[in-house]
Amino acid sequence: MPQPLDALTQSLLSAAKRAGADAADAMAVQGTSVSIDVRAGALEHAERSEGIDIGLRVFVGQKIANVSASDTSTRTIDEMAQRAVAMAQEAPDDPYAGLADPSQLIADWDIDALELHDATPEPAPGTLQQDAAEAEAAAMDVHGISQVQSASAAYGARQIHLAASNGFSGGYARTDRALSCVAIAGTSTGMERDYAGDSRIFQADLRDAGEIGREAAERALARMDSRKPPTGSFPVLFDERVSSTLIGHLLAAVNGASVGRGASWLRDSLGEQVLPAHLSVLEDPHRPRTGASRPFDAEGLPTTKRAIIEDGILTGWTLDLANARKLGMTSTGNAARGTASGPSPSIWNTALTQGTASKSDLIRDVGTGLLVTSMIGSTINPNTGDYSRGAAGLWVENGEVQYAVNECTIAGNLRQMLMSIVPANDARTHLSRVVPSLLVEGMTLAGK
Repeated sequence: MPQPLDALTQSLLSAAKRAGADAADAMAVQGTSVSIDVRAGALEHAERSEGIDIGLRVFVGQKIANVSASDTSTRTIDEMAQRAVAMAQEAPDDPYAGLADPSQLIADWDIDALELHDATPEPAPGTLQQDAAEAEAAAMDVHGISQVQSASAAYGARQIHLAASNGFSGGYARTDRALSCVAIAGTSTGMERDYAGDSRIFQADLRDAGEIGREAAERALARMDSRKPPTGSFPVLFDERVSSTLIGHLLAAVNGASVGRGASWLRDSLGEQVLPAHLSVLEDPHRPRTGASRPFDAEGLPTTKRAIIEDGILTGWTLDLANARKLGMTSTGNAARGTASGPSPSIWNTALTQGTASKSDLIRDVGTGLLVTSMIGSTINPNTGDYSRGAAGLWVENGEVQYAVNECTIAGNLRQMLMSIVPANDARTHLSRVVPSLLVEGMTLAGK
């Protein structure tokens, strides 16, 4: 029987000390995942996996090495530590390496308040199959749907524990439940497809399977008879389904690792206006029942609420310890890691200020332009913010949707795009990235 995760991480730290490490931290993750795919009313694929992964990061002076394994035997743990120390001794010095000072560590936390774990029993495979089958049947019941490419249901549970030689030790459990459907409308060369889905921590919060199937069908039908839009400069409305990608590019640009490398189009913009003055981007890692919530980061520092952008002004970078030291700043408690890698800065739950107008209001305000509902490919210059992506959606004229659009490219510069955004009020507040539909004026469209 494997050791409890907290005992495993302590075994890793003890082995690192015996092997000659000056300091170390360790991570152990135990997980279970189940996924079911249904097609044409029958089970198409079923998969279940269980396992434990362990990771060890050692410090020899200012040299670092990271090793991982999925075997938790004493022999493997000892060999991991010996190899990690040997690797570190050959590595170059990292002047920014090091664990947190004990005074920086989180002292206590209320994991129950975050509601990251659903204590109800793991769903039986038959229950998952039934959910997927219901989604598929609901999609097929919509007139015009020729087939369902896939209908899937999944469940996952993980326990995570982190420990370090500076005295930190802490862990928590997570669950997730997901359901998705991909519907196809039309036949032969006239086929179009689209999807719908939901992912929640608690089974009770998951959307109805029939609702997901019908939504996938309606989205696929809306794409029928698509054509290329005209080429020119037009307003573009990013549907709530895809608008978070636009804010995602902004969040990537304030990542301390990118800033430290000089590979960010916002690297010289700290304290400057990067969004309209009435908009803010807030980070809240303590939102209950939300995917990116956590009580502490991967270096044992407390996670805290903060304003990344306040009233349009960029207030700070997203930092772990190493990048904070590199930039002469303090960590924001945003370190994330896996068992096979060391910490790096990562964003937790974020929300952009919502507007007062509905998406319908913004469609009316577009006049003539493009409503983007899906995107493919990405060409983003991290140094300049130049933006170009393939897009599909709906063409708007005189404030009303006219026809479906595909095979077009939208382009602009992120700095100018973000300074002109107008948010709707339709963001889904249970997501880890809460972003409403966003209207951007004057983008370049390449169509017919």
